[in-house]
Amino acid sequence: MLRFNQLSLRRGARCLFSDANFTIHPGQRVGVTGANGTGKSSLFAMILDKIHADEGEFYRPKGWVIAHVAQETPSDERAAIEYAMDGDAELRETEAALTQAEQNHQGELAAELHAKLDTIGGYTARSRAARLLHGLGFRPGEEEHPVNSFSGGWRMRLNLARALMCRSDLLLLDEPTNHLDLDAVIWLENWLKSYAGTLLLISHDRDFLDAVTSHIAHIEQDQISLYTGNYSAFEHIRAERLANQQAVFEKQQREIAHIHSYVERFRAKATKARQAQSRLKALERMELIAPAHVDSPFHFEFKLPEKTPHPLLKLELAATGYSDKLILDGVNLSLSPGDRVGLLGPNGAGKSTMIKLLAGELATKTGKRQTAQDLKIGYFAQHQLDQLHPEHTPLEHLFQIDPSAIEQALRNYLGGFGFSGDRAESPTAPFSGGEKARLVLAMLVYQRPNLLLLDEPTNHLDIEMRHALSIALQDFSGAMVIVSHDRHLLRTTTDLLLLVNAGKADEFKGDLDDYPRWLLDNRSQSNEQSTVSNDARKHSANARKDRKHQEAEQRRQLQPLRNRLKKLEQQVEQLMHQQNNLELELARPEIYEEANKPQLKQLLADKARVDQSLTKAEEEWLLTEEELEQIQQ
Repeated sequence: MLRFNQLSLRRGARCLFSDANFTIHPGQRVGVTGANGTGKSSLFAMILDKIHADEGEFYRPKGWVIAHVAQETPSDERAAIEYAMDGDAELRETEAALTQAEQNHQGELAAELHAKLDTIGGYTARSRAARLLHGLGFRPGEEEHPVNSFSGGWRMRLNLARALMCRSDLLLLDEPTNHLDLDAVIWLENWLKSYAGTLLLISHDRDFLDAVTSHIAHIEQDQISLYTGNYSAFEHIRAERLANQQAVFEKQQREIAHIHSYVERFRAKATKARQAQSRLKALERMELIAPAHVDSPFHFEFKLPEKTPHPLLKLELAATGYSDKLILDGVNLSLSPGDRVGLLGPNGAGKSTMIKLLAGELATKTGKRQTAQDLKIGYFAQHQLDQLHPEHTPLEHLFQIDPSAIEQALRNYLGGFGFSGDRAESPTAPFSGGEKARLVLAMLVYQRPNLLLLDEPTNHLDIEMRHALSIALQDFSGAMVIVSHDRHLLRTTTDLLLLVNAGKADEFKGDLDDYPRWLLDNRSQSNEQSTVSNDARKHSANARKDRKHQEAEQRRQLQPLRNRLKKLEQQVEQLMHQQNNLELELARPEIYEEANKPQLKQLLADKARVDQSLTKAEEEWLLTEEELEQIQQ
């Protein structure tokens, strides 16, 4: 267990929290929440023994293996899968000892090490690492690419895979979804649900926290408190506490009335039954969420655009890509004021490419991109955070947009984004990622766009800022297209979901709850980007007919393999769950008492049977995947 006894932690002169007094028991999954800068990452550093408590005591079992995600990735020439496998330190130590024993012809020691390797799952470690990498979005074959061939974001995924590879007692994850797309977030969510150890998770993704956590450790006003239940349960408790204050209660009622009026407006114009029902449920839930965030420091709104032409932008059979490689082809889309579009699709399918095409950052290779004369785009992308002037203050950034503005008006405006007092006059160079994202959003909102293009706008934003953004977007009168791994934001701000896949962008017929099932059905298919070359369109009708016949024949051959792969994946997951439960039982000290000898014997027999079945299932899984890849080549 992790025990905090009257513990206080400071950074410099600032007290992060004091008199913390609670216990986290083995197997609990705890979400660590609180505004940016309240001390969540410092808490992790203390658990990792990198910093020490100023007062009180912290206890953790000495024998516990702790896994966490490294923030730096070396420029390594080894294969990605080897880097990920390094996360299992005991495996690597045993492998090294075995190599040494075999070189020294120490047969008895080598036999013991082979047995140990079997016990710790060493012979299935490679397939386990491959599953982790594929789940986090790496395409088949990329696990053999060198680490230094991947970009920074993908190296962070490698670090995450390395942490998950560790057979840990305690797993510390600090905002693990920041570098993931929605597909990988859903996969990680399911993986963590079956994690047998103790989990501490820092996240600002409400849906992710709700799905994974059993407790919430919330930091605010220099205090850290442990609540039972997921994040929604915590919000309910916090709302009740805040409502005891009359002024806060009255403010809550105004915010609830505001959201309720939006629900009614949407209900009146709903046209798609399934989407409308999903959206209404999400918006009605906002009435419950709003009270827990009524004391948020972030409050802003989009002013009416100066002009709102109809339509704002149209794509007609548009194709685009990079160099001679097409990513999207034949895309049709018309955007008018009031349209709210969320983009879904597998990793690498072209969601960000779609946003860039709409923004005009990518030209059409064929087809048309038509814009209204008075179109004014507000485009948010992660690279824009790096385009801030590091020596300039938030005030100076806004004065560059509007030189004639009144300083006090700009200060009031920036206060809604968390830049109050001296913070509005501080250079942006030392700002955190969250502060930079807030400033970019403030600059975007200030310019009164009539078309918003948002590519992962919530990265680095805490829950309070995400809530404020969700409320503001509900009243935005222009059109919006958004890519986000934050499902709560998608639910509460979008009316139409487009699926970007296989070079196309078509309406997704279901809702967000259907999307994980769609991913599961398509998991065994290659995530290679679908491209359409110019040469392909020059083929004759007969060649196209032959190609379609070949593709149909390939699909016929692939379907049984995909069904088999899906069945094996489910079997492996079930066996891993059984294995984790048996390991927990065998970890109990009392099981080794004389009175429990028959039970111990049965547990060991069950463990041997499950281990053997898991090894066989994983081998079949690998063989089936290799067979599938060979047919697809």
